Amino acid sequence: MSKVLESPAKPIYLEEISSPKTAFFFLILTFLFLFMAVVRWIVTGMDWLAGFLCAFSAMFLFYVLNFQVLLIIITPGVLSLRFGIFAWTVPLNNIADCRIDDIPLLMRIGGAGIHFMFIRKRYRVSFNFLEYPRVVVSLKRKAGLVSDISFTTRQPGKVVKTILGIKSASG
Repeated sequence: MSKVLESPAKPIYLEEISSPKTAFFFLILTFLFLFMAVVRWIVTGMDWLAGFLCAFSAMFLFYVLNFQVLLIIITPGVLSLRFGIFAWTVPLNNIADCRIDDIPLLMRIGGAGIHFMFIRKRYRVSFNFLEYPRVVVSLKRKAGLVSDISFTTRQPGKVVKTILGIKSASG
């Protein structure tokens, strides 16, 4: 696991989260679109719709492979989130606040994976699975357009306490 660490510092908090329900759902969608593409190809030959259905099947296969595990690493200097090939690292000195996320239900069920959205007039990136609670960190300085980062965790209280504890100890 140390191969994925972007910081040589020893992790204070490390969590790997997976969602068999989400992986199964994406796998079903992969095979459903592949099935529809094959049927279309057999009936009409390879046309734009068969290609479109193949592309959707490939996209959901990518989801199955990439969004299997969310890795959360907190070191004395950084919060690092990794979802397959996608990673986001935040220096802890750029975190203004950290709290358990409380957003409206419709915003929470927007899907698993990585999403960008506006919440309370702030642009946010969210690394999440649907069945777990989330933590949100507010940035002192935006990362591009992003003001907040939220992520799924099984232990939101512990994550918040860890981040705020490191921040208060470092002044």
